[in-house]
Amino acid sequence: MKKPEFHILVCNSYRVSGDAQGYCNKNGATDFVQYISEECADRGLDATVSTTACLNVCSQGSVMVVHPQNFWYGAINEEKIDEILDALEEGKSVAEYLIAD
Repeated sequence: MKKPEFHILVCNSYRVSGDAQGYCNKNGATDFVQYISEECADRGLDATVSTTACLNVCSQGSVMVVHPQNFWYGAINEEKIDEILDALEEGKSVAEYLIAD
């Protein structure tokens, strides 16, 4: 298997009990997965997009993490996602949306 250049994780707030009840899920995280996947394909970015269980930063949600760079972004929406992907294409981050060093 060829590893993708980027692995993008989108918090979907699933808890151990399996219930999607957190902030990210209630604020559109499931829609972001499809949006990010389509945007990456349109841009030719070699990326896999996955949902996660709760990332435990609900106060910063909705949360998106880009690996291998380990960029943690908070309060994402489609406009911010576009900016983040633009920066990713240039090998950069969008510092103002980062929630972790």
